[in-house]
Formats: sequence, structure tokens, C-alpha cells
Amino acid sequence: MTKKVLKGVITSAKNNKTIVVEVTRKFKHPFYEKVIKRTKKYHAHDENNKFKEGEKVSIIECKPISKKKTWKVI
Repeated sequence: MTKKVLKGVITSAKNNKTIVVEVTRKFKHPFYEKVIKRTKKYHAHDENNKFKEGEKVSIIECKPISKKKTWKVI
């Protein structure tokens, strides 16, 4: 099975080896057909702490690293 890849912006890089990525998606409402924007935050693994806040990154699914981290930075 292929792994999901998401693109987003880093909102926090304060934790050691962890970044928080905010992913925005757009979809059409099933009944009203208005385009709606939704955001979700994902905790991703950053092994070398090289990413900073505000950067655009891609993250990929991986096996669980901790309770909240199941994504890695590409």
C-alpha cells in the first residue's frame, strides 16, 4: 500500500527532533457545494533539527515513532 504524502507549513519547531506541520485542504460541501477550507496539525519527525518555522515541507506516513508522531519530513 502506498504511503500518504502531505504538504504544509511548519508552525512550531521548538521540540527536539519534532516539528508541527499545519496542512490545509479544500473540499466542496456535499449539499451546499461551497468550497470549504480545513486545517489540521500533524507532529512530524525531524531527525537533525534542520527545519525552521514558516518553511513549506512535505511529510510522509511512517510507523509510529511516539504517541503522536507517525509522520516523517521528506
